Amino acid sequence: MNLILLGPPGAGKGTQAKILVESRGLAQLSTGDMLREAKTSGTEMGHRAAEVMNRGQLVSDEIVVGLIEEKLEAPHGAGFIFDGFPRTLAQADALGALLDRHGQEVDAVIEMRVDDAALVSRISGRFTCATCGAVYHDETKPTAKPGVCDVCGGTEFIRRADDNADALKQRLLEYYKKTSPLVGYYHAKGLLHGVDGLGEIGAVSAEIAKVLDKL
Repeated sequence: MNLILLGPPGAGKGTQAKILVESRGLAQLSTGDMLREAKTSGTEMGHRAAEVMNRGQLVSDEIVVGLIEEKLEAPHGAGFIFDGFPRTLAQADALGALLDRHGQEVDAVIEMRVDDAALVSRISGRFTCATCGAVYHDETKPTAKPGVCDVCGGTEFIRRADDNADALKQRLLEYYKKTSPLVGYYHAKGLLHGVDGLGEIGAVSAEIAKVLDKL
């Protein structure tokens, strides 16, 4: 089973992908993770990606698709979750062609729907433990003891520079310009399924599970 998770930044795609990895035995293909791995992978495509990134340039669609193809050719579990790719219609076409060459297909596209104002509130208060990566929020999920991570006891926390209202609004604009057309693209293919991306993590997981169990 191959899945695509769609949704604006902060919708919870990464969180749900990790749950699906555990519950369904799927392999998560995150564009960011693949590009970081490429620097030390030793493969031809990895070398090409590293050269581009070392020059401070954006990696081309061709290279990203090549990195995905390397993953498809390696032993893997019950399928893939594409997280952060495709982002454009051209990338969606390229992914479809790649999967077709390997005798595979996209089985479902999960759109994590959100309200922009609520999303801005959610992201603006987010911070992460620098030691273990546990995620917290100023209002909805503070640490039990101020300044101390509930998971590992760490006292160092990180806030992303772009986790603020102005930066998020710009990221949302980019999403609606470049990525939201994929909603119609996959709807036309009969693959799109919508879930409430702003629900509790467990509730969102349950909605996704209902979709997948019907496939």
